Amino acid sequence: MKITAPPEHIVFLLNRLASEGFDSFIVGGSVRDSVMGRPVRDWDLATSAAPVDVARIFPKTVLTGERFGTVTVVLPECSVEVTTFRTESKYTDGRHPGEVEFISNLDEDLGRRDFTMNAMAESVDGELFDPFGGIDDITNGIIRCVGGPNTRFTEDALRMFRALRFSAELGFGIEKETLQAIYANTALADRISSERVRVELEKTLMSKRPEVAGEMIKIGLLGRFVAVSGKSHDDFKKIASLPEDPVLRWCVFCGILVSRQYIKSASELLHNIHLDGKTIKICINALEVSEFPADKTDIKRLLSKHGETAVRCAAAVNDVISPAPSALLELTDSIIRSGECITLGGLAVCGRDLLALGHSPGRTLGETLNSLLDHVIVNPGENTREALLKLVKKH
Repeated sequence: MKITAPPEHIVFLLNRLASEGFDSFIVGGSVRDSVMGRPVRDWDLATSAAPVDVARIFPKTVLTGERFGTVTVVLPECSVEVTTFRTESKYTDGRHPGEVEFISNLDEDLGRRDFTMNAMAESVDGELFDPFGGIDDITNGIIRCVGGPNTRFTEDALRMFRALRFSAELGFGIEKETLQAIYANTALADRISSERVRVELEKTLMSKRPEVAGEMIKIGLLGRFVAVSGKSHDDFKKIASLPEDPVLRWCVFCGILVSRQYIKSASELLHNIHLDGKTIKICINALEVSEFPADKTDIKRLLSKHGETAVRCAAAVNDVISPAPSALLELTDSIIRSGECITLGGLAVCGRDLLALGHSPGRTLGETLNSLLDHVIVNPGENTREALLKLVKKH
């Protein structure tokens, strides 16, 4: 199996640690993605060097997680997390280990990780260490816990969300015992912060299989946000056909939940899951458009009133939840691409032009400009300075 070669700065780190007498390896998701031929966003290293040694060896470091053995090495190219081999015990909060012991054994370090596909390591020479069968599980498209899944999920309940998110991103199935353990431990999901849940849920919605978000609901992992479990809906599959825009997909997700009576309030859900205020405002605005028009002129009026993002979201929601096939988002995008005037800023005249004609400043001036905007929304070919000034003079 061909493995993506690490970049030069990662090779430099590995060789520098080796020159000081320490073992060091590329680990975790970076090895998984290398094996699968996927882009590697973050290269993570594990080493037998203690945090104090890592800080001594490299001139610029940040002790980002010294208690857990993690030191961030700052390089000209980027920052790289280097973590000392460790074992973990006594997870008191269902998220973080209460005790960490630094060790010198790679296999023990890999044995504390979540899934077999993430429990592999690669040396600077390209030698692969795979003590738990990660390659076989990747080949077979399976997500499997390292060791007992109940133990893994009791230690860190976020791993249940990660299992489903990886399933959505990679198209892998979840191994039977691992899936059974997720069902058995759904109550532990309440321990996870809203922010952590939001991150995993958004990654799922942005994946090629966003319907897995419906599986999270069905299993009960989102129980404190969505008061229904034991079922999903085919509408979630339709999200995959939408552009990969987080705001749009969040809005459609909420639109499905409201229309299928999974939730009463999108606003409450989005606030509880701590989505950013701008996205919440756009989603609420979009979901207030109860009946989306099919007429081009009416859509332009919506765009003028609510803005492009909210109207695109509203169109997408209607496309997904409508019982009949529709292409309102496609129509809306074609209107936006046309460049036809839908805002006061797009008018060929402005307030100064009207003042120069003798109009008085104030509310009446604004009303005149708005009437001109409505005119060009209906008659886009007349958005010229000459035509609009002529129209104003007539009145």
